[in-house]
Amino acid sequence: MSKNTVKILNKKAKFEYELLEKYVAGIQLAGTEIKSIRAGKASITESFCEFSNGELFVINMTVQEYSHATHFNHNPKQSRKLLLTKKELKKLYKEVNATGLTIIPLKLFINERGLAKMQIALAKGKKLFDKREVIKDRDNKRNLDRIKKAYRS
Repeated sequence: MSKNTVKILNKKAKFEYELLEKYVAGIQLAGTEIKSIRAGKASITESFCEFSNGELFVINMTVQEYSHATHFNHNPKQSRKLLLTKKELKKLYKEVNATGLTIIPLKLFINERGLAKMQIALAKGKKLFDKREVIKDRDNKRNLDRIKKAYRS
């Protein structure tokens, strides 16, 4: 089997949220959705996870329609069920309801067995001053690296 390197990232997640715990979940997909994901035609940037009837769903994830499909193609913005163990689901449900945390997708990837998986995180939203602190730290690190590079040369 060829090595498939499909990794669709949510780059804003680490900037917008403070990540507390990470989980890897399977995704329940329709027939043409996996083909679109393997082609890299998906986006999780503006998506989030929500509980419905004790099950976890990813909302607002975009998987573009498969170009070679017939009229049996999928809906690009439909909600998709995430597959986790009962223990993990109970823990996440308790955390979300008790403390007001949110669950966000970080990465959508194909594992070594060829199955679509999603890395999700229990997260707490950052305030504006936290975001400013991150930007300031990043700029300071960049400047320090420039000074070190100039000193070595």
